Amino acid sequence: MKLIPTTIPGVVIIEPTIFGDNRGFFTEIYQADRYAASGIDRPFVQDNFSRSVKNTLRGLHFQNLRPQGKLVTVLRGSVLDVAVDVRVGSPTFAQHVAVELNEENHRQMWIPRGLAHGFIVQSAIADFFYKCDEFYSPSNEIVLRWNDPRLGIDWNCKEPLVSARDSQGHDLDQLVDKFPIFEHV
Repeated sequence: MKLIPTTIPGVVIIEPTIFGDNRGFFTEIYQADRYAASGIDRPFVQDNFSRSVKNTLRGLHFQNLRPQGKLVTVLRGSVLDVAVDVRVGSPTFAQHVAVELNEENHRQMWIPRGLAHGFIVQSAIADFFYKCDEFYSPSNEIVLRWNDPRLGIDWNCKEPLVSARDSQGHDLDQLVDKFPIFEHV
């Protein structure tokens, strides 16, 4: 597998090794020893799977008291996946990384604890799979407004399908006391 660093400390794009022939392909989505040797050595405690239709935007979510690291991938379709650095003291605070994840490039993204995460579906349907290193905790989840102008994220969609909860997200400036502290990566 190939690791591609991003502009945000700790956020890594992973290109797994694909073995293919005229029958199809094989790849390991996760192998503990190999990922640990690459610096992703957190034990995963929960796997999540979602299916969404075109223009569905999910996010931007983070948990403040029980933060989650996420290893994300797309099994079918295509999404624009976004990680926003909300770690107080980080040199890249309020900056984001946006990466296309799809069934053809097989890319993954590792999003460490302390970042907000979201994605928008670019294909007719997308199956999105992610491993988390902390359990989902609804009482600790915070929603950062997906279209906060301070973030400057280009979702490439004028009218995304957004849940009621996500449409009520908070601007960055409203959440200053809710952000995690940056720990050097």
